[in-house]
Amino acid sequence: MNRTEHPLLSQSLGNQKTLVSFRFGEPDARPKVYIQASLHAEELPGMLVAHHLRSFLQQAHDDGRIHGQVVLVPAANPIGLAQRVDHHAQGRFEFGTSENFNRHYPDMAEAVWPVIQGRMGPDAGPNVAAVRSAMGNWLEQWQPATELESLRRQLMLLSHDADVVLDLHCDCESVMHMYCEETCWQALEPLARLLACQAVLLAKDSGGGPFDERLSGVWWQLGERLKAAGLNVPLPQACASTTVELRGEGEVSHPLALKDARALTAFLEHTGVLRPAAATVPELPPLACKATPLAGSQTLRSSRPGVLVYLVHPGQSVAVGDVIAEVIDPTTAEQSGVHEVKAGVAGVLYAVIKERYVMAGGEVGKIAGAKPFRTGDLLGA
Repeated sequence: MNRTEHPLLSQSLGNQKTLVSFRFGEPDARPKVYIQASLHAEELPGMLVAHHLRSFLQQAHDDGRIHGQVVLVPAANPIGLAQRVDHHAQGRFEFGTSENFNRHYPDMAEAVWPVIQGRMGPDAGPNVAAVRSAMGNWLEQWQPATELESLRRQLMLLSHDADVVLDLHCDCESVMHMYCEETCWQALEPLARLLACQAVLLAKDSGGGPFDERLSGVWWQLGERLKAAGLNVPLPQACASTTVELRGEGEVSHPLALKDARALTAFLEHTGVLRPAAATVPELPPLACKATPLAGSQTLRSSRPGVLVYLVHPGQSVAVGDVIAEVIDPTTAEQSGVHEVKAGVAGVLYAVIKERYVMAGGEVGKIAGAKPFRTGDLLGA
């Protein structure tokens, strides 16, 4: 095991933040899996999962069972961890720019296209290596101007050449679920099985430049560019990346974290980066849900302010017209002080907000529907 400290750009006198990574296995070994936790710094379940996962990886290393390499970043956002207002963590948006820590990553397909289009040949292996090399060179030459940019650069330097990328997040209150690009689903379906995900949201490009899609998206985007340029050369989907939502913010416990760390370890065995501890890799459990399009996910909102009372809880299936929650105005003189928030699509209610007071126009929850109906940027702020 190799522990490395990566200093970020110091944006103020006497202030220096550091990103920490752990590598298990040799630097050039394949396959490579990259795992990070708490990019949204107030989302803590992933940090505890990483803590337990590190112990499992160390045991695998001691037993000689690491076949490729695993890079683990257990606290991916030292900037956000230091941000607090009135005793409350503020780890989703950077104070200086108001930018989401999980948006605005560089478009790597655009960055490397001028370099790689003339280097593609008849063999997939060298083509993949050429793209990864071009990505690494571009990231090395990137001169970040801010602390936030230096964090983004360092995270991508650690992950750009990975075969599999797992970005561990959580929602406010939710069931286990995943977001991934359509081209990655086949490779990541075993992970959804092992984690017992109750919703899987697929998109070709959800918009906004999130961390995971800037790593997996580069491959299908370059493939489309090559085809449009009339270059009939093989370029596989060489990175499968996903955002894993480890239930809700408050579900930080050793039993859950150990359960999730064991599921991730089983997935690493499935990918071949770890040799199984047993004689054979156990059979995968059945899928707990069907994958649905992110464009079919409905974000429920309240048209009125008031006290929020849920009648349906995350993990339950709902039909169109079902009352998900009531928003109660206790100040009205009328008897009609109860506003119902109803499902507009059929599916699974997979996430709700943590607060129990909602503003007019405020988000209430999300339902994973099977039929796409949304366009444009599909991720929330």
